Formats: sequence, C-alpha cells, structure tokens
Amino acid sequence: MDIGSTIRAIRKRKNITIAQICEETGLSQGFMSQVETNKTSPSIATLENIANALQVPLAYLLLSKKEKMQIIRKEDRRVTTSGPDKLKVFHLSSTKNVHMMLVELPPGASTGENHAHEGEEVHVVVQGSVYVEQGEDAAELRAGDSFSWNACTPHTVKNIGEDTAIVMISIYTESDPSKALI
Repeated sequence: MDIGSTIRAIRKRKNITIAQICEETGLSQGFMSQVETNKTSPSIATLENIANALQVPLAYLLLSKKEKMQIIRKEDRRVTTSGPDKLKVFHLSSTKNVHMMLVELPPGASTGENHAHEGEEVHVVVQGSVYVEQGEDAAELRAGDSFSWNACTPHTVKNIGEDTAIVMISIYTESDPSKALI
C-alpha cells in the first residue's frame, strides 16, 4: 500500500503543512515525514487522526489506486464490436465486478439468438425502441424504459425501430466483467 503518498498528495492539494497536521494530531514532524515516505506504517488509530486532520474518510486512505474513482473521458472510451451484427459497444467504466457500456443497435440489428453468458444485467433504453426476449418473457421497450435479467439464461435484444437504438447496460459478474459480452 502507498498510504504515505496518498496522505502527502491530499495534504499538498489542500495546502496543509506537515506542521499543521502535527499540531492537530500530536504527532512529530519526523514521524509524519516517515509516514509520507512510506518508511513507517502508522496504526489505524493514527491513520484515523491523520484522516480527520485532512478532513477525508479513513477508508479513502486505505483504498488502492485502482479502487479510487476512475474517470474515462468520452473521447477516450474503448469501442469494440459484438455479436453477429457487429454492434458498436462503447465501454463507459468498470469496477472489480461491474462493467457499464452503451450499445448501438442499427435498425433490425440484434445481439443474436440464444445469447448467454455469466452475470446479471440492468439495461436502460436511451434511444429508440427494442424488443427483448428471455425464455418465455418478451417485451417491446422504448426510450426511458429499463429491464434486467440473469444473463446466463439465453436472451436477445433487437432494434425494432427505424432509427438506431442505444441501450445502456450494466453487467455484474463475480469474475472480470469486461470479459462478459452483451
């Protein structure tokens, strides 16, 4: 863990000096310097005091870099294709178990028949109209409608409109969600 660098970055961003942290926490400047350079590991109680002085939650100091907020700018999104109709998939963001994407379905395009994979999905129809089917369940949905299902049961999403349909999908899986396919 690189807690010291996190503490230093927060302290500098907030224009707080080591002396100010020490005054509020009762810690020595030498100790704080060692904490910030990762030469010593403070106790949880000491970390809590430092977090309070920095006005951040203790849990934030304990997060790894990949667990902290990740930002993907629109122009930096990864774009792939999926299914027999080569649907355009815009990968929005991911966490350890959740992957969000926007999928463009041209008129008449679908995810394919009997499509199934690991995970649970939540969908929001952003634009257009789609027909969705899973087993005996089927529905026609329009912009603003949403639906969800367990993706291990064969399912299909098909654009039944005259314009491109856009569906936002969030997939939860126990394993790497970026490997799940729409």
